[in-house]
Amino acid sequence: MITTVSTTQIRNETKPVKAEPQFPDINTLRRAIPKHCFEPPVARSLGYLVRDVAMIGALGWAALTYIPTIPDATARTAAWVLYGFVQGLICTGLWILGHEAGHGAFSLHPRLNDVVGFFSHSALLVPYYSWKFSHHRHHMYTGHMEKDMAFVPRTRAQYLQKVFYRIEFLEDTPAYQLVTLLFHQLFAWQTYLTFNVSSGRGSLQKQSPGLFGQSHFDPRSAVFRRSEAPYIVLSDIGLCLTMGCLYMLSGVVGWQTTMLLYAQPYFWVHHWLIAITYLHHTHMEVPHYEPQNWTFVKGALATVDREFGFIGRSLFHGIIEHHVIHHLFPRIPFYYAEEATEAIKPILGDLYRRDDRSFLGQLWTNFTQCKFVEADEALPGVLHWADVKSQ
Repeated sequence: MITTVSTTQIRNETKPVKAEPQFPDINTLRRAIPKHCFEPPVARSLGYLVRDVAMIGALGWAALTYIPTIPDATARTAAWVLYGFVQGLICTGLWILGHEAGHGAFSLHPRLNDVVGFFSHSALLVPYYSWKFSHHRHHMYTGHMEKDMAFVPRTRAQYLQKVFYRIEFLEDTPAYQLVTLLFHQLFAWQTYLTFNVSSGRGSLQKQSPGLFGQSHFDPRSAVFRRSEAPYIVLSDIGLCLTMGCLYMLSGVVGWQTTMLLYAQPYFWVHHWLIAITYLHHTHMEVPHYEPQNWTFVKGALATVDREFGFIGRSLFHGIIEHHVIHHLFPRIPFYYAEEATEAIKPILGDLYRRDDRSFLGQLWTNFTQCKFVEADEALPGVLHWADVKSQ
């Protein structure tokens, strides 16, 4: 069951008014967490990195060695599909380790963090520093309707501007919802990197010449400060190195095999990345805030922990199960996240949210129900997802 924010209802002459819950300050939460949770040991973090890289290499070698020898075409195709799915799960774990490094949670050594993050993310065609800078701002302004960098929801007025909304019979059909969800999962990551979609209108660091001036690949992009431009170039160099390696690999094993080895896991990785991020920040009971009522703690708590079983806890390093603590204290490594979460839950009470329902089932439910947010008339500056079923 998801736990919701408890409120005290006060009535006046015109309409009910809710008393906003009392949010603890960040230092109170920090003091409740054991000190060692903020001190990641290098050997332990490197152990997880070696484990993931070894599994990726072994699985790739096995696929390249044995799958082409399968005589039956159907069985061979099934083997490649299975390989792509499993390799995508393991590579998502590597992505998450790069994410840890970008936050400084991999170790206490910034240079080591950047080396690990740069090579692990570049290998997955992720522009490490570009993502690092914009992702840090997402953490700084989570839940902020203007400055958040990811999955800022539409308001009712913005939603009504959508072309397909005006054709209601199409908008409400399962077929349309399925097609849009598939595009969302397959291409949302690339669209975000290229056009900075889903970010708040106040998240840019300078005036933008337009949509094409907000790319994560452009050192002059409005997403970044001028001082960050050299690191954007370095990120692009990392991507070029990876594409060069893929080109050389295709010269040895052929481009079709290279696509099967690399492109399949690539799309799986970014499917999982989008699903995880979307479901952490999209839930009918998770609010968003106008600037006048936003604080860092409110935004960090406008997230929800979920459950994904063995895959989530073992291959995805618990990022699905313990995301609230990550937003409060992103420097806590994933292997201390559960301990830190348990330490602050007594303080948070009903402010802590968790939903243990089917992870993939909730992806469909939230995508079809969470269309736009509306202002809470009883809580100025707070917005909640509208119940589209009752519209």
